[in-house]
Amino acid sequence: MNNRKLTPGRLIIATHNKGKLAEIDALLAPFGMATEAAGDLGLAEPEETGTSFAENALIKARAACAATGCVSLADDSGLCVAALGGAPGVYTADWAERSVIEADALGGPGRDWYLAMGKVEGKLSETGPDTDRSAFFISTLALVWPDGHHEIFEGRAYGTLTWPPRGSLGFGYDPVFVPLGETQSYAELGPDYKLKNDHRAAAFAKLVAAIF
Repeated sequence: MNNRKLTPGRLIIATHNKGKLAEIDALLAPFGMATEAAGDLGLAEPEETGTSFAENALIKARAACAATGCVSLADDSGLCVAALGGAPGVYTADWAERSVIEADALGGPGRDWYLAMGKVEGKLSETGPDTDRSAFFISTLALVWPDGHHEIFEGRAYGTLTWPPRGSLGFGYDPVFVPLGETQSYAELGPDYKLKNDHRAAAFAKLVAAIF
């Protein structure tokens, strides 16, 4: 089946994550898309009830499309750690959610990515000093049209986990992820490196080849 082509115009990015939005905007910049973020439009975040990255990406893209009547793009991405059986996987963001006690101590509910990185490291430490520290990031992009048509694209980036966190140029789990062939974390390598080499870049390369 042929992929549907996307013409320049308004495109809703179904995210409330500023770091993710900046990456997506940079990747789309050459293609004449007028992007608007769901968060900036005041759209509610839908409940992500899927059991796969593709299902959750579609939930987000469909919600944004239904609310705006415009073609919408969503990314569902996460960290999969070999020694943890692929966890946190689709629950990557959930691991950053503060408990009631943590929220009281840290000034309110929300996501604390250093907390999440600490959870991953704590579980790895429980498996012993010689545990496998290999992991990969996955990005699944869902593009949805108002008539219900959708396209799905997936990209991955492999690497190893380091501790303690290093660098301040990324977001999420970037400070503990060292991509294959590198000695620095994503948060040390910075956004220019990620735009060419990370999991989202790999997914976008497939999207661009198919629909532009």
